[in-house]
Amino acid sequence: MKAVQFKEYGGPDVLEVIDTDVPVVKADEVLMEMKAIGVNYADTARREGQYVVPTELPFTPGAEVAGVISEVGVNVKDVKKGMRVVALIESGGYAEYAAVPVKALIPVPDEVSFEKAVALPLQGLSAYHILKTMGRLDKGETVLVHAAAGGVGLLAVQLAKLFGAGKVIATASTSEKLTFAKEMGADHTVNYTEDGWEAQIRELTDGKGVDVALEMVGGDVFHKTVKCLAAFGRLVIYGAASGEQTKFYPSSLMKRNQSVVGFFLPQIMRKPVLFQNSLRELLAFVEKGELELTVGGTYPLTEAADVHALLQGRKTKGKIVLIP
Repeated sequence: MKAVQFKEYGGPDVLEVIDTDVPVVKADEVLMEMKAIGVNYADTARREGQYVVPTELPFTPGAEVAGVISEVGVNVKDVKKGMRVVALIESGGYAEYAAVPVKALIPVPDEVSFEKAVALPLQGLSAYHILKTMGRLDKGETVLVHAAAGGVGLLAVQLAKLFGAGKVIATASTSEKLTFAKEMGADHTVNYTEDGWEAQIRELTDGKGVDVALEMVGGDVFHKTVKCLAAFGRLVIYGAASGEQTKFYPSSLMKRNQSVVGFFLPQIMRKPVLFQNSLRELLAFVEKGELELTVGGTYPLTEAADVHALLQGRKTKGKIVLIP
C-alpha cells in the first residue's frame, strides 16, 4: 500500500510517499480502508518535532480517518466488514489502510459523506470539549473564537450557538475569512492583524469582556486575549501556532477571578464514554443539518507535502482532506 512518512524533522519537503505492507490487525482491531484523511496543524507540529509529546522517527502522521472496514480482529464482535466508520487514532492515517482499535470507531450515517465525517474527530471534538468541558460555556455567555475560519474555529462558532451562547465574536486575518465566519453564525468579526483589535473586542462587549476565549496562537495574541476576558472569564489554550512560548504571571488572574486552562484532546480520548458520546452528538448535528462542515479542499494522498505548505501558509479555509 501507499503511505506518507517522514524520517527526519523539517519542512513539508521531508514528507515522502512510500510503499509498505498493509497492517496486520490485532485481536481487538479492524483494518480500515481509507476513504478520507483529515489534515491538521498537529500533523505539521509532528513533522517539525514541535508536538506536545515526542514523535519517534520514522513517523506516519494522520489522526483523523474515515473509511470502510475491510477486516476484523478475532475478538471484534460489534462491527462488521463493509461498515462506514470514522475514528481518531494516534498515528498512521496518511495511508491507504490502517489498523484501528475497535473502541475508537464510530459509525457514520449514510447521509454524511466521508469527507465531512473526517472533519469531526479532531477538530469537532476539540471545539466541542474546549467550549463545554474546559470552557464550561453557559447559556447567554459571550465567546471569542480566534482563527475562526480554520477547522476548529468554524465548528466552534457554530457549536457555541448550538450550546446557547449569547454572542460569538470571531477573529481572522483577512476580510474573506471574516465574511466566512459571519456566514457560519458569528455575531461580530474582528481582524486580529490590525492594531488595537483587543480594544475592539472590549467595545463589542460594552467593556465587560468575553466569558470564554479560544486561543491557539500564543505570544502577543495570548496576552491581548487575556485582556479581553470578563470577570470569571475562561481562556482555553489549545495550540501555539506562532511557535512562541509565552511568559505569564498567574497572579494577574486573581483580581477578576479569571482562569487560563489547557486543552489536549488525547486526554479526552482516554475516557471512551466522553469522546464516543460527544462524537455521536456531533454526527447527529451534521445529519440533521444543524452543523455545517466546510471542506476547504480535497487532495490526493501523494500531495501531502504540498497540502502542508498550503496549511502553514494560511492559504486554506475549512477542512482540508487527503484522498488515497
